[in-house]
Amino acid sequence: MSKKYILALVILIAVGLSIGVWALSRSPTSSPTQSDNSTQHTDSDWTFPLESEPVTPLPDFPPVVAEVMPSVVSVTTEIVVSDFFGRQSTEYVAGSGILIDDNGHIVTNNHVVEDAQSIYVELADGRIFPANTVGTDSLSDLAVIKIDAANLTYIYWGDSSLLSVGRWVLAIGNALGEGITATEGIVSRLNVSVNVEGNTLYGLIQTTAPVNPGNSGGPLVNMAGEVIGITSIKIVASAVEGIGYAISSNEAKPIIENLIRYGHVTYPWLGVSVSTVTPLLAASENLSVDRGALIAEIVADSPAEAAGLRVGDVIIRFGGKEISNVADLVQAIRISEIGEDVEIVFVRGEDTKTTSARLVERSTS
Repeated sequence: MSKKYILALVILIAVGLSIGVWALSRSPTSSPTQSDNSTQHTDSDWTFPLESEPVTPLPDFPPVVAEVMPSVVSVTTEIVVSDFFGRQSTEYVAGSGILIDDNGHIVTNNHVVEDAQSIYVELADGRIFPANTVGTDSLSDLAVIKIDAANLTYIYWGDSSLLSVGRWVLAIGNALGEGITATEGIVSRLNVSVNVEGNTLYGLIQTTAPVNPGNSGGPLVNMAGEVIGITSIKIVASAVEGIGYAISSNEAKPIIENLIRYGHVTYPWLGVSVSTVTPLLAASENLSVDRGALIAEIVADSPAEAAGLRVGDVIIRFGGKEISNVADLVQAIRISEIGEDVEIVFVRGEDTKTTSARLVERSTS
């Protein structure tokens, strides 16, 4: 080994020893700040918290499906359509229905049976019956039809007010016209309003349970096998997934009762056009409240006009119910009685006022 190489090696070792000594001199004890940062937030005894209770398993779907399936029917309607040249042809529309008593009353959607020339119902056991229309209501998208049969298996009606977001539900119906199927999901939102071709449906349940053409009119059920909604619509778009809607059982129940008893539904009428008050609308219109239903139009000779309401008033209570938006007002009016004097609290400018209106029957013309 050359002397130059040995000399270079000695120098490197010396430098290394110098660096090592310098590093040792920079021990943690010489820097209180660094020591604090590395130890003051640590906990040598930390472990993951123990589970307070066992994880809840998924619900047992098969028993619910087995209980509900015999009460769900396939509905097929024949409608006559005309092409551009006036030539007529027959089309078949598939939907679903729910047996609600043992005498053949079936609930479905209005859009399933609307304009139908004939209606056929297939039961879970394969029997097929012609059906007659008992009553329809386009505003709620509900209809009742009836078959001539007895001793039928029917489904129990549930209370949709007991629902909460995240609850498991099953949608059962004649999906794609291929027979009765079941899909599972959860409740995504409650009390939703959706505009469908100019008509707004209120009190809807939004669900992730897959809803396909043919499911319309079928039940949305809870894990007790009770109807808590009637499948109605879904949003169809390339960027949208898992958004379906059902008419809540509590919204549907009084309408179904009226359809069976009278063949039609009558609605109380106030005679106003309103908009939901939001903070943005309140700022732009210089309103003194940021919630309620802003009156945009009042029909002449209506109960609203007789009650002294004006355009620009904001209704904040109706019949003892708080009004935060248009849906609240519509629902409060619908549960009122025709001929009833209803107390209305409203805001005009900075003042809160009270009046009453006698509701009349809504005209169907």
